[in-house]
Amino acid sequence: MTIGHLINGKPVAGTSGRLGAVHDPATGEVTKQVAFASEAEVAAAVAAAAEAFPAWAAQPPARRAKVMFRLKQLVEQHQDELVRLITAEHGKVLSDAAGSLARALEIVDFACGIPQLLKGEFSENVGSGIDCYTLRQPVGVCVGITPFNFPAMVPLWMFPIAVACGNTFVLKPSEKDPSAPMRLVELALEAGLPPGVLNVVNGDKVAVDALITHPRVAAVSFVGSTAIAEYIHRTASAHGKRVQALGGAKNHAVVMPDADLDLAADALMGAAYGSAGERCMAISVGVAVGDAVADALVAKLKERLARLQVRPGADPKAEMGPLVTREHLAKVRSYVEQGVEEGAALVVDGRAVEVPGGRNGFFLGGCLFDRVTPEMKIYQEEIFGPVLGIVRVPNVERALSLINRHELGNGTAIFTRDGDVAREFVTRVQAGMVGVNVPIPVPVGFHSFGGWKRSLFGDHGIYGTEGVHFYTRQKTVTSRWPSAVAKGAELVFPTMK
Repeated sequence: MTIGHLINGKPVAGTSGRLGAVHDPATGEVTKQVAFASEAEVAAAVAAAAEAFPAWAAQPPARRAKVMFRLKQLVEQHQDELVRLITAEHGKVLSDAAGSLARALEIVDFACGIPQLLKGEFSENVGSGIDCYTLRQPVGVCVGITPFNFPAMVPLWMFPIAVACGNTFVLKPSEKDPSAPMRLVELALEAGLPPGVLNVVNGDKVAVDALITHPRVAAVSFVGSTAIAEYIHRTASAHGKRVQALGGAKNHAVVMPDADLDLAADALMGAAYGSAGERCMAISVGVAVGDAVADALVAKLKERLARLQVRPGADPKAEMGPLVTREHLAKVRSYVEQGVEEGAALVVDGRAVEVPGGRNGFFLGGCLFDRVTPEMKIYQEEIFGPVLGIVRVPNVERALSLINRHELGNGTAIFTRDGDVAREFVTRVQAGMVGVNVPIPVPVGFHSFGGWKRSLFGDHGIYGTEGVHFYTRQKTVTSRWPSAVAKGAELVFPTMK
């Protein structure tokens, strides 16, 4: 089976002659092929979106919201199908796939309220007979480039808000797991989106470069690694587009001496090893304040890792599935080897994990390092796998300094019973999303997601109010009518009299 594109409401097989393999990560088998779009196919998708834009933008917001209500209903009806598509191509366990879809539906819920969200402001009589008001209007053709780790959730972070605001959209999902995003777009068309409003082109860098430089594209949304986020932001901005490009992360969780260590250990297990660590909000650094805390925390994590069920994602007993590709597995394993060479203590080595029925799958067991230091590569770089490193610090000041010095600032967390310490941490830490006794502080759909420093390129986070502001432009109107206009020309700068 070959997955093609979806342009102007119709499936397109793909004509470039270039294909990519889609694997089942649990078995290593190639299950599908995906067509890589040519520049001509990208141009056709953008042209369809541009042609559909005027009529769609002119639709009343309430009418666009009705499509979002219908989309929500269809996604819920097809939940099991979508979850299995995610697991089959990404590898994450079914329960995690279901959780990511549930969180994605929060954004569709938010988009259902678009008439309220697009309301402007009005000031009567700012001058004699003069009124002033603001409008929020769509920007035009928008592009979404989404990652492999959340093939349904991240597209739903983008296109529901974009099209509800009156824009048209071209989605370029990850070529590693394209079936779930393609199915979501099919459901959106079934929900009532007219042809051309939402399109899909699959592909690689050829498609990406064609999209982010196309003169008829107005805005680009991206989620992925920091290096690519920076490239997308720099290139698309240079071509006159507004850009939100969310990059990588190295998220720290600080564990204070007064913390509930069992709660903290359970939280770190889920945050570090859930989805095999393939999350931009995964906790990959545990910062233990004091050696006593570190010793106890490492012991508890080691005990829990011994019980971690690493199995194919579709196995009902699975707690952690495989990594997405053989190449990514090799990359993560190389980081583990690097950590050993750099002198970190490898307390739990997941490289020799044995998985029933997964001999040829892309499996790595949970890995735990202790005595990691800031000079090590495994501390500095995002690993994006099931690898947790423990850094020991003497006090919360050193913990804050550690986090604030890192070039990435996506998310962070603190575990403590002390409200003063938590409040000080929240105020001073340099990260975009902060959890207090919450390990993965992904905001709910009516707030916004976005990091600081080199975790976000651009001025707006994604979804929530930030998403509405990104996908719309503000227009301010100052008006008066002829009966209020005094006779004679005024050549001075206008003032409100």
